[in-house]
Amino acid sequence: MLNGLLTGLQLVVGFGFGSLALIGDALHNLGDVVGLALGWGAERLSLQPPNGRFTYGYGRSTHLASLLNGLLIFAAGAVVVVEAIQRVLRPVPLVAAPVAWAAAAGIVVNLVSARLFGHGHQHDLNRRAAVLHLLTDAAVSVAVLISALLVGLTGWLWLDALTALAVGLVVMVSAWGLLNEAIALNLDAAPAHIPLDQVRQALLELPGVLAVEELHVWGMSTSRTVLTAHLRCRATG
Repeated sequence: MLNGLLTGLQLVVGFGFGSLALIGDALHNLGDVVGLALGWGAERLSLQPPNGRFTYGYGRSTHLASLLNGLLIFAAGAVVVVEAIQRVLRPVPLVAAPVAWAAAAGIVVNLVSARLFGHGHQHDLNRRAAVLHLLTDAAVSVAVLISALLVGLTGWLWLDALTALAVGLVVMVSAWGLLNEAIALNLDAAPAHIPLDQVRQALLELPGVLAVEELHVWGMSTSRTVLTAHLRCRATG
């Protein structure tokens, strides 16, 4: 709710007072809002029991939500980068004070939202994605605030375009890691925080186990991991 209101405010101020950097910040905020909605819906769906053809349940919906979220954020960043390059060549008049206030609001709202979202997100890709976006956007808002203040003091309109370019690149970089991990999980890769060698070694140390074959580790959802393996064991008489 807070981020939705913030997005609307920043878009109105960005378009009304000529700040592409603030518009970029607003687009990233919009990605946060959509990402949080996707994440919430996917988590709710993942709790549903297996049904019909979906014998494993609906946990994979969280993987799909992370993938869609990453694609959305990356695309938004690319749009801002393209527009920023054009504005470096053709600066647009900017009114600094409203832009600075809107950027300051972005810092506060994103930090509060990240705090309210809670802890324990480190091993849940969906939650980690949401918190990463919120914290990144708070940092982006700091850059927009500094840029607006400098434009107000110096009159250098190109600073807003350069800041927007940096904002777009930061957004794309933050989305790239998420996209890589989301694609990997959708292809049944082992979650990055699972040390496969240690898992194999732990199985080998079980009493009577001679070899570990066909070891498979994959995510049933962004917070549930499954392991299967064929253990060759010593015959008991």
